[in-house]
Amino acid sequence: MLLEGSCHCGAVRFRLRSAHPYPYQRCYCSICRKTQGGGGYAVNLGGEAASLRVRGRRHVRVYHAKLRGAEGARARRSPAGRHFCGECGSALWLWDPRWPELVHPFASAIDTPLPAPPERTHILLGSKAPWVEVAAGPRDRCYRGYPRESIAEWHERLGLADAG
Repeated sequence: MLLEGSCHCGAVRFRLRSAHPYPYQRCYCSICRKTQGGGGYAVNLGGEAASLRVRGRRHVRVYHAKLRGAEGARARRSPAGRHFCGECGSALWLWDPRWPELVHPFASAIDTPLPAPPERTHILLGSKAPWVEVAAGPRDRCYRGYPRESIAEWHERLGLADAG
């Protein structure tokens, strides 16, 4: 599926191909929540990095989160880059050199109508903010940390790969 997205002010527009376009995974970690999750979570999609095309790239900025380890340990810089519009602050996509073939656009930046997921996966609930209420449906799966099932495996299990 071809996904097209943009920032709020229109300075950045992008497009990419995705075989996994269902916005099913809600991440409740503090990084997602604070950088783009107004509801207390963020929704990431999976896309093909080689297909990413960007207009207005000069407006794109990149944030590398500070990862905190055990208490008293020094924070380290995440290799994952969270791309956002430097004009309006809209979160756009995440790219991580550990998985260079993938790019993860934030569903909130996608303008293309996305298919509704038949179930959702709620991840990193162990770090959600106390004020966040998890609205899990009867088929939803909830995890304190990361699930073993990848975005691609979720789509494949439900027969949704290359659908949308």
